[in-house]
Amino acid sequence: MDDPATKGERILNGIPASRGVCRGKLFILRPAVTTEVPRYGISTEEVDEHQRRLEHALVATRGQLLELQRRVSSALGAEESRIFDAQLLILEDPSLIEEVKRMTAADRINVEHAFSLVAQRFIEGFSAMEDGYLRERAADIRDVTGRVIHNLLSPEPPADLSDIREPCILVARDLTPSQTALLDRRKILGFATDQGSATSHSAILARALNLPAVTGLQDATQRVHGGQYALLDGFNGHLILHPTEQTLFQYGQLARKYRDLQERLQENRALPAVTLDGHQVVLSANIEGPEETPEVLGCGAEGVGLFRTEFLFLDRKHLPSEEEQYTAYRALAEALKPAPVIIRTLDLGGDKMLTTRDAPTEHNPFLGWRAIRICLQERDLFQAQLRAILRASVAGNIKMMYPMISGVDELNQANEVVEECKEQLRREGHPFQADLEIGAMIEIPSAAVAADLLAERCRFLSIGTNDLIQYSLAVDRMNPKIAHLYQPTHPAVLRFIKMTIDAAHRAGIWVGVCGEMAGDPALAPLLIGMGADELSVAPALLPSIKYVIRHLRFSEARELAEFALGSKNTAEISGRAQKLAESIAPEFFETTQ
Repeated sequence: MDDPATKGERILNGIPASRGVCRGKLFILRPAVTTEVPRYGISTEEVDEHQRRLEHALVATRGQLLELQRRVSSALGAEESRIFDAQLLILEDPSLIEEVKRMTAADRINVEHAFSLVAQRFIEGFSAMEDGYLRERAADIRDVTGRVIHNLLSPEPPADLSDIREPCILVARDLTPSQTALLDRRKILGFATDQGSATSHSAILARALNLPAVTGLQDATQRVHGGQYALLDGFNGHLILHPTEQTLFQYGQLARKYRDLQERLQENRALPAVTLDGHQVVLSANIEGPEETPEVLGCGAEGVGLFRTEFLFLDRKHLPSEEEQYTAYRALAEALKPAPVIIRTLDLGGDKMLTTRDAPTEHNPFLGWRAIRICLQERDLFQAQLRAILRASVAGNIKMMYPMISGVDELNQANEVVEECKEQLRREGHPFQADLEIGAMIEIPSAAVAADLLAERCRFLSIGTNDLIQYSLAVDRMNPKIAHLYQPTHPAVLRFIKMTIDAAHRAGIWVGVCGEMAGDPALAPLLIGMGADELSVAPALLPSIKYVIRHLRFSEARELAEFALGSKNTAEISGRAQKLAESIAPEFFETTQ
């Protein structure tokens, strides 16, 4: 290892992509020497065989991507796994596939060479676009088309980063999303890339993996060499070569503070989420499958505030039977009882569609056929799930809520289907919890405005802030051109939240928040101050939110809420919330600068 004391410190500046600091040897990932795709002529009789080979390669590639998506979803969550949706769509792009088939037939050339030529045109076209977001999508096209070519040329799966034998900081020209998803966190301390930005898919995955990352270093792969000792600063976007003793000390202090914080978070695991002045908050976990039960038990959650059931339905040839669903729901309820498990009925549509049924082509799927709208039209699908939930309810403390309710009519229709299912189960002799608690999710502005009407017909309400913000502000937060308009502290959003909480309390029911706002240390106090009874967050985030609550005074949270609800300025509200969070938990916000 290079001796940092005998080398001059050099700092390479890039873009901070994922917070954190690590230090160690550099491992340089050089671009693989790609075997040139062969070109040869084929006969008319061979065209069909080559096109069949293309179909087989596309199927193999799709299977590999779905497996990657499954692994990322299981490890990191559904939101992070969505980055592979774009690659899956590329495999179905008729302008790509049909051009390859046309070239194979018309020019009588082998299919792998035709695919390589067409794929390169797509990559060059996106790389030349002025829009930075679209330029970054060239990496997705390169990633997925490279997999297809590999599957055409070789029966072996694509190679991974298996050459890495010991912990290191990975330096690469760029990382594909699939490479990032498969990084071994036992060996990769962090990574730095010449290309990319804070919005690239690799950066998104790095944050989900909790790996320090710096992108946009431009020529780091040419200025460093393997085995050099370096420090990677994901807070400020620095790759520091041969850090001095002073630099190591400075960052070492920061690292020790973070280790201490992690220990304190672990110590709080079994303690209640109660403020310094005695206000109790229920802290629950958002999960996607029964296999996450150990995480729920290990993070100190008081139950499950959002159980996403879509995992049982996606990427499969046949719909899950009632019995399969019942088994999954029962297993979770039994493992966590007497703690509550709130099961959300199917939230399909938007970016999550069944492969087992034909879905309409929609210009704006998030405003289209999704969630409760699908369930009320696909009664057999809905009834099978409701029957499974009802049957499982006797095994533990199960509650249920409907997603995307827009008003009383939909709520009444859904409850009518529940009553039909109860009557069926009575006739068949299946036991169930007759007084199952049913709630509605508040994700649409119309539901927030009508929250008083919904509260009269529910046992609880749950605010899904992600969709509520997007629908209230007409902002797609995944679109980099307008992502800055996605503002959780926008006065209109806060009024919708407060309106919902007040309506629930007037009706004598509790209200929770299960969107990303609940998992933000700067915004959780604001939600508590507005009266939220429960916060439901990803298991990995729960210890931090509990720490904030236990260092907060409810009086401070109420003062923040009063200020926010009386303010007209989004940035002013955000700044005040950030200031309070930093005052009660400065450890979460410290950097070296």
